[in-house]
Amino acid sequence: MAAVPAAFLAVFFVIPVTTILWEGLVADPSRLGELVSSGRNRSVIAFTVWQATASTLLTLVVALPAAALLARTRGWTRRLLRAAVTVPFVLPTVAVAGAFDATFVRLGLDHGAVDLRHTVWAILLAHLFFNHAVVARTVGVYWSGLDRRVEDQARVLGAAPWRVFTEITWPRLRPAVAAASVIVFLFSFTSFGIILVLGGPRRATIETEIYRHAVTRLDLGAAASLAALQLLAVVALVAVANRLERVRVGPTQRGARATVPRPGPLLVGTNLVAMGLVLGLPLGIVVERSLAVGGGYSLANYRTLADRVALLPAPATTALAHSLSFAVLATVCAVVVGTAASAVVVAGPRRLARPVDLALTVPLGVSAVTVGFGILVALDTPPLDWRSRWWIIPVAHALVGVPFVVRSVVPVVRGIDPRVREAAAVLGASPRRVRREVDVPIAARALAVGAAFAAAVSLGEFGATSFLPRRPDTITAPLALFRLLSTPGDALRGQAMALAVVLMLVTAAAVLVVESLGGAEGTSV
Repeated sequence: MAAVPAAFLAVFFVIPVTTILWEGLVADPSRLGELVSSGRNRSVIAFTVWQATASTLLTLVVALPAAALLARTRGWTRRLLRAAVTVPFVLPTVAVAGAFDATFVRLGLDHGAVDLRHTVWAILLAHLFFNHAVVARTVGVYWSGLDRRVEDQARVLGAAPWRVFTEITWPRLRPAVAAASVIVFLFSFTSFGIILVLGGPRRATIETEIYRHAVTRLDLGAAASLAALQLLAVVALVAVANRLERVRVGPTQRGARATVPRPGPLLVGTNLVAMGLVLGLPLGIVVERSLAVGGGYSLANYRTLADRVALLPAPATTALAHSLSFAVLATVCAVVVGTAASAVVVAGPRRLARPVDLALTVPLGVSAVTVGFGILVALDTPPLDWRSRWWIIPVAHALVGVPFVVRSVVPVVRGIDPRVREAAAVLGASPRRVRREVDVPIAARALAVGAAFAAAVSLGEFGATSFLPRRPDTITAPLALFRLLSTPGDALRGQAMALAVVLMLVTAAAVLVVESLGGAEGTSV
């Protein structure tokens, strides 16, 4: 079992990433010093850190009330609320960037006194849109597990609500808030599609500079050095996130909490307004723009998706079909590798289970651009000359999907009551039959949750795919959408909006599958 994930990671992750580190740090160490000493590169690094910090702070301010609301809801209300905040998180970054660009144009914020296009505010708002779910779900789930009797006792003793929150609730929430903050910072630090589309040529981060050096300027050495620098920063952030995750899991006291109070009208109203403006408005406008043709509305933009335009090697419908096919293959690959890895983590020896668990978490934190660039550089010589093969795209997507499968299955299997297995064994069931009739049915539901997440991630993947072959038989919907958005013209913009809506609907369907299976209750995804 361990050989399957080990071989998969070694060939498609370790070798590409190690190659980037070698090219960027060892092959020519002076190049990295020259890049860092450059005034432009220092500005790029400073802006990367600044926008990630600002995005994290803005997300915390807006999303913490949503976490409070999630902690106070139950049943279908909670599931619907979770789905509403989770859908933006899995949407394709290029589609969301197009939605915000369309929002600025529709509201007249693309010219005059207030021009948000290609500004840092556009980037921060888009990062808030994506990362809202990270804070709301991470902190909300943790908050709902705290023992509320301590707060009730403080209120009985006369403490004001603000004092109860600042002196009792907030100190206990800090581990979850810290863990969510590191994750949001990491996602903003490695953001690619948002910066590339909304930042424009005036706003550059390490991620977009890697892409421009490698693809536009064909300076692979400089791109490798920047990728190595970013990789070191990401590894440090992943280590901090893992440490905070272990701290966050400890203090919850499930089973000891008192009755959950109902959310007040102020909390509900504030969240509805915030979610409507931050999450709902861009999605609504992109749907409206996809239907706008001339002075009215029709489905003409959707019909033109089947027409090939000059800047695409294939029609948008073909690119969408490729994305769906790659998503199926990536999901199958992620399920096979993730199932084997989950078996090792749950049932394997501790000296093997812990390294496998940690190794499968790293691809989730490492930049997709770094992975795609690594595959481009490393897998170019026999016997691993695979970078031009069509199947390397779903394999690259599966690298990100595997951690979702493992994080879905492992907590559920570990949570199976051992007395159920013991009862089956006492009744004469063999160990194989116990696994088949006890473990497998329970794990299958969690496996479906992980598969749905893997499919959603594959459908929207843009960073790694942008470095891989762009032939007519390999172009994906996010790549086609990026080209349509990058070219002026009302007809192309309408086609881009229609393609964005279709991508959003497909990925949203995957999230609804997850919520219908109750994935968030029993998994750590």
